[in-house]
Amino acid sequence: MSAATIATVLTTTIAVMPALLYATFGEIIGQRSGIVNLGIEGEMLIGAVSAFAVNVLIVQNVPQLAGAAPWLGLLAGAAAGILTNLVFATFVVGARTNQLATGFAIYFLGIAVSSLVGHNYIGSNVQGLGTVSLPGLSALPAPWNEIFQQSLVVWLMIPVAAGVWYLLTRTRWGLHVRSVGEDKAAAYAAGLKPGRLQFQALAIAGALSGVAGADLSIDYTRTWQDLLTNGRGFIAICIVMLALWNPFRAILGAMLYSLAFAVGLQLQANGTSISPYVLDMLPYVVTMAVVLIWARPTRYSSPAGLREVFAGTSK
Repeated sequence: MSAATIATVLTTTIAVMPALLYATFGEIIGQRSGIVNLGIEGEMLIGAVSAFAVNVLIVQNVPQLAGAAPWLGLLAGAAAGILTNLVFATFVVGARTNQLATGFAIYFLGIAVSSLVGHNYIGSNVQGLGTVSLPGLSALPAPWNEIFQQSLVVWLMIPVAAGVWYLLTRTRWGLHVRSVGEDKAAAYAAGLKPGRLQFQALAIAGALSGVAGADLSIDYTRTWQDLLTNGRGFIAICIVMLALWNPFRAILGAMLYSLAFAVGLQLQANGTSISPYVLDMLPYVVTMAVVLIWARPTRYSSPAGLREVFAGTSK
């Protein structure tokens, strides 16, 4: 394998990670509050189409803001993710509907909304967020310098992971959220307001899922097509379990999926005889295999409240 091929695979791996990792961070926060959201895929789709539509509309109608359009689109994606997750929270926290069924409803809602809004933008293109070069590393000789020329959203992955970890483990709010996720009744008896904390946690989770979808549409693909997320929301849920609800471990899980994805793309570009359908399956099969082999939750890793959700004893 040539140096150019290796560099291309690594560049693609890093570029693909944010669209998966930010959604994973959001689900970690949500599950720490005792809520499982199977509708992340739908939220990502709504965030992606909202970001793309806002980006295109600004460029077409407010040309003087064209340079800021991708970033305003990113904010629109985050806002759309928050709104979608607050709808989800209204049902599962407010009305106490079944979390798993409601998550699937949000997933199908996301497909419908993104198809309805996005059909006018199929084939459109946007300029993306631009690249930020890491000092020193981006000065490496070609092709290695390309690896370190990525968008700001890529370079923020580790700081955001640190922020999520700090928020959940070193702040009073994070302690309260985790208490609710462990035992809602005990948290209420201690004077906390579980519903309010879960709403807040899901709002943050929605923003991160919206950013994940927005990054995919306006920075990675820079175009729109239906079902753009291609199952990444469900993979994010798998990575949460693989990471044992730890945002730093989630980086490794997202890297594994993205590497498999990048290798599949490169093999197709090189004209391999392997069926493209098999290569499209590769990242999902690899992720599932790793989850089955290595994701063995310890006694204290999984929020206790989630056991009731999956056992069917709690809504």
